[in-house]
Amino acid sequence: MAETQSAPAPAGGIIRSLIPARIDRLTWAPFHTRMVIALGAAWVLDGLEITIASAVGAVLNKQETLGLSSTQVGAIATVYLIGEVFGALFFGRLSDALGRKNLFVVTLGVYLAGNALTALTWGNDVPGLVFLYLTRFIAGAGIGGEYAAINSAIDEMMPARYRGRVDIGVNGTYWGGAIIGTLGTYVLLNHLALNVAWRLGFLIGPIIGLAIWSLRRHLPESPRWLVMHGREGEAEEAIARIERDVEASGRTLAPVEGSRALQIRPAAGHGYLALLKVLFTRMPARSTLSASLMITQSFLYNAIFFTYTLVLSKFYHVDAAKTPIYLIAFALGNLAGPLLLGHLFDTIGRRTMIAGTYILSGVLLAVTAWLFDAGALNAFTQTVAWCVIFFFASAGASSAYLTVSEIFPLEIRAQAIAVFFAIAQCFGALGPIFYGWLIGEGNDPGKLFIGYLVGAAVMVIGGVVEVVLGVNAEGKALEDVATPLTAVGAERE
Repeated sequence: MAETQSAPAPAGGIIRSLIPARIDRLTWAPFHTRMVIALGAAWVLDGLEITIASAVGAVLNKQETLGLSSTQVGAIATVYLIGEVFGALFFGRLSDALGRKNLFVVTLGVYLAGNALTALTWGNDVPGLVFLYLTRFIAGAGIGGEYAAINSAIDEMMPARYRGRVDIGVNGTYWGGAIIGTLGTYVLLNHLALNVAWRLGFLIGPIIGLAIWSLRRHLPESPRWLVMHGREGEAEEAIARIERDVEASGRTLAPVEGSRALQIRPAAGHGYLALLKVLFTRMPARSTLSASLMITQSFLYNAIFFTYTLVLSKFYHVDAAKTPIYLIAFALGNLAGPLLLGHLFDTIGRRTMIAGTYILSGVLLAVTAWLFDAGALNAFTQTVAWCVIFFFASAGASSAYLTVSEIFPLEIRAQAIAVFFAIAQCFGALGPIFYGWLIGEGNDPGKLFIGYLVGAAVMVIGGVVEVVLGVNAEGKALEDVATPLTAVGAERE
């Protein structure tokens, strides 16, 4: 017998629900498109933000702008990074406790406020600097919180058959933001007074954010989150709304068998102590996998991306005014990888594609390192080589976020994303320092050659860990990939 509604709760506070199965049987509809646009913009905003901050940093030490020292300019990125880590941990906890929608509306507002206020910074006196760093911290906190709330919401409302490609594609749009940021700042800094241009640069993100604000406000709460927290009525309203949207687009919904029902016993929220217990006592292999994938991709990306222009100028003598052209080419390769390879993570499978993209990008980087050391590359061919490498590496990096967001129970999903994001950011911060030291004045390519081999080895290690510990999550319901902590029959804490 087929069912389409959640059954009444049995005695003992147990809820029997078909909502996860009803979400996974859906076909693509306008609702899913709106959700991807509204929520996926988080990655665009971060790519935009990082690129703009990097581009305008060079002009903030000029007297006609803020007259900052190089150290003060460098601290802007550090404060933003600290804000991201804080925001991920703080808002990740709230997302699991208060709901995905509440947080993906709030975090966007925090980001908008932080960036808009940055544009109002008035000078390099102590109050001005405090204001500047505070606004960068706030903007970073908003983006960090976005990662936890957004990835959780997308995974929980996306049918299983689409989850891999959507997550990979959405995470890859970071590079779309990088392209927008590069083009925007290039135009502003070359056509307007510098003291006006850098301020307008920081307003590009809020303009995009305001455009998606109403879309987010009209999205429903995650039905999975609602039912896991005992809010059956609201969960039914949310899934019924999504189903009506699918049916209105001409799709016919197949009935859902009652045997696919999930039984849960709603419990109190789970904090970071509960999370650590789950990570290190019940799921040590998955925790090792998540940390490995996140750390390795973060180290490689931060190392290469943040020293990219230094390599071009120091070793290939590219004029600083022309580096944005090379950055756009690099970003296009990174954007194309997740978009073109994403569907393979659902069809060929997670383990094969994740391990393949990590190991292949590491091998290609090693080959490129040998060509670099042999003096066989110029600025153009080096950029082409990096585009090819990061075509695969970008898809791999996006799959790290996909992995973390789907292999842990719903009750702690956002917090798990936050923890591994924070770990990755801390380790990733070592990359630019290490590679900046290797680059030096550009007179010893041998040192950078060794550095590239280190980066290649790091990515290969991530791929090998995936081969050994990877989870075959393709096409599976989230509840089958990671049993909810509140599921009846699940191991109790």
